[in-house]
Amino acid sequence: MESAVRSAYIGATMSDPNSPDRFNEEGATFAVRGSETPDLDAGVAAIRNVLKTLPARPGVYRMQDARGDVLYVGKARALKHRVANYTQPAKLSNRLRRMIAQTRGMTVVTTNNEAEALLLEAQLIKRFRPAYNVLLRDDKSFPYILLRGDHDFPRVQLHRGARRVKGDYFGPFAGAGQVRKTLNALQKLFLLRSCTDGFYNSRDRPCLLYQIRRCSAPCVDRIDKAGYAELVGDARDFLMGKSTRVQAKLGEAMEAAAANLDFEQAAVLRDRLKALTFIQGSQAINAEGVGDADIFALAAKQGQIGIQAFFIRGGQNWGHRAFFPAHTAEVPEAEVLAQFLMQFYEEVPPPKNVLIDRALPESELLADALGERAGFRVEVSQPQRGARRRLMEQAQRNAVEALDRRMAESTTQAKNLRDIADLFGLAEPPDRIEVYDNSHIQGTSAVGAMIVAGPEGFRKGQYRKFNIRRAATDDDFAMMREVFERRFARAQEEDPDRDKGVWPDLVLIDGGRGQLNAARGVLEELGIEDVCLVGVAKGPHHGREGREVFHLMDGSERMLPVNSPALFHIQKLRDEVHRFAIGAHRQKRAKAIGASPLDEVPGIGPARKKALLMHFGTARAVRGASLEDLRKAPGVSSAVAQQVFDYFHMR
Repeated sequence: MESAVRSAYIGATMSDPNSPDRFNEEGATFAVRGSETPDLDAGVAAIRNVLKTLPARPGVYRMQDARGDVLYVGKARALKHRVANYTQPAKLSNRLRRMIAQTRGMTVVTTNNEAEALLLEAQLIKRFRPAYNVLLRDDKSFPYILLRGDHDFPRVQLHRGARRVKGDYFGPFAGAGQVRKTLNALQKLFLLRSCTDGFYNSRDRPCLLYQIRRCSAPCVDRIDKAGYAELVGDARDFLMGKSTRVQAKLGEAMEAAAANLDFEQAAVLRDRLKALTFIQGSQAINAEGVGDADIFALAAKQGQIGIQAFFIRGGQNWGHRAFFPAHTAEVPEAEVLAQFLMQFYEEVPPPKNVLIDRALPESELLADALGERAGFRVEVSQPQRGARRRLMEQAQRNAVEALDRRMAESTTQAKNLRDIADLFGLAEPPDRIEVYDNSHIQGTSAVGAMIVAGPEGFRKGQYRKFNIRRAATDDDFAMMREVFERRFARAQEEDPDRDKGVWPDLVLIDGGRGQLNAARGVLEELGIEDVCLVGVAKGPHHGREGREVFHLMDGSERMLPVNSPALFHIQKLRDEVHRFAIGAHRQKRAKAIGASPLDEVPGIGPARKKALLMHFGTARAVRGASLEDLRKAPGVSSAVAQQVFDYFHMR
């Protein structure tokens, strides 16, 4: 039976690479039951058991421990030959020997070629976050500029996330600040609207942006469709790097307006030309002639690695960002960079040129995989001369400086964590700190918030918000109890052995003795006695920074000097949970404002809801309408009318 399962599994191939779930794996896990403790011989035995039936084909393998958690994801040109290396641990590094000692099973997926295996490897690393793979540790998605294509007068806006809206996407930008700067330039240069469709449809006179010459006011017909389309085309050319063409066109139009004695229009065009010239002169780096390229430089020092990325599109600098990959110990620098690039481009569409500062052992394979993902040829190269070489040297300097700053911050952070451990009686500096807060307005739209921080800073990918369901939303203590019940009951269910890194070493609660006792009571009911809880209250001088009082579980209170770095660190954590809680509350409140009683009626979708509101005017009028009136509404059948009437009148 086991051999039959293995044969079917080994024959699995990759699904359509263009489908949403590009890799459809079918297979089984080969496990050797044994001791839970790491054992090198048991790990080698488990790998040899799988090796017997592996083909010499391209594919991806996953090393798994006794519980089935993924330890490592790797790809191979020939699975049988690659996995065989793990059966000779004496020739491997200490890091790989530790991994083998924990291995008790493997999952293998074959692919059509090695490039597909490389793509699948990056996808699985991002999904499972294995402990022995280099990980791209970055929680923020990249912003884009979206020039919408679903309106006669397209809107230009900042965009994050999935590309569901029809239009042209330009990016990635390093941060939202760079996007806003470019959007501001687009408004000055091309007078494109930035308002929502609802605001646009409600206008009967131009808004302030028209008055300050940042919009052409298509909402009130100050420009026709053809004229606006021309502005959109110019903006598209600008974003694609054809700013010289746009500049020449504006110059010719200004001269023509002046020749026709239309000095007002000439002044408008002059201001637009000034804005374009300013933008061209304000680029932090000169990337003219580079086209579309991403530039990556790696810096290493004292076992830590930083990677600096520059984003160049159409010869324009769209910002830069530093990354600090995790799990890089004992991994060659070239391998770190290669793993980083594949994970980076799992989310970001690659440009035509990827410039790197060192040779990679499989750069051609990397280029093939990126080209397959992008749909066009991607070149991965190490620049040697000219403008590209100068840009690379600048990226290398930035990488070194960013890593130096990171290491200096880490040293300060480590000292702060040691001081916090001493203050609260912890045996070791905390690796995971969780901070909790609630946010509501007189009990409405109540939400609880949890942020997570560690030695490397905030872990934003692990933040959580809790919509308050059961507790009275005017009772802060009850809300805190609900949040802790849900958080720690789930932790007990998902990680009972506490070896997945999701249990906190220190919990800070924004509040005094009451909130602390509420949280403590929940943990006692769950049988959790070894989590350190601390309440952070504003103290006797309410609202004054530096006078915070820390309430400990033994009933004692502590304070720190107003100039204490540890106090500043705790204040930073508290301010972050405030920001996150208030943001979550505002989102919930905004959603509630836009909600309608019709949303709760079974069988009423957006189209019928719109038809009812257009016919009756308000949801209150729909609620009070008779059955006969409901049947008269356009697009509403007798059955639906009966359903709406019964919902409001038969409950």
